[in-house]
Amino acid sequence: MRAVVQRVKSSSVEVDGKIVGSIGKGLNILLGVEKEDTLNDLKYLKDKILNLRIFEDENGKMNKSLLDINGELIIVSQFTLCGDCRKGRRPNFMNALSGIDAQKFYLEFIEQCKKEVTRVECGVFGADMMVNIENDGPVTILVDSNKNF
Repeated sequence: MRAVVQRVKSSSVEVDGKIVGSIGKGLNILLGVEKEDTLNDLKYLKDKILNLRIFEDENGKMNKSLLDINGELIIVSQFTLCGDCRKGRRPNFMNALSGIDAQKFYLEFIEQCKKEVTRVECGVFGADMMVNIENDGPVTILVDSNKNF
């Protein structure tokens, strides 16, 4: 599993011109699921993201996690994160898990996060979405359950 984690002042997702999810201070997660992913990958990614110390403490140092600040979370499915651009000019999405299997992982990731985070919002799996992100910092972190980066 791969994620782009962005610290935000606010974020929202629109589908067909209607806001389907929005948060204030917290994290925007763009989530990609790969064919070889397991529930262990899901747990690793969830634990890593929720405990990343990327929020400032009283001294202005990045020492606090989303859980420490009781921040909010918005999770958006994005299969293009699994694209491979090493050859040619067109990304290869062969490693992306698709369809109902990917949706199950996405929904399970949301459910697992809801067990620890007070407010969790999300996009609509498979929909054409407009994601609005007010990146704070900017702080953007890449997380990969295979630890490729």
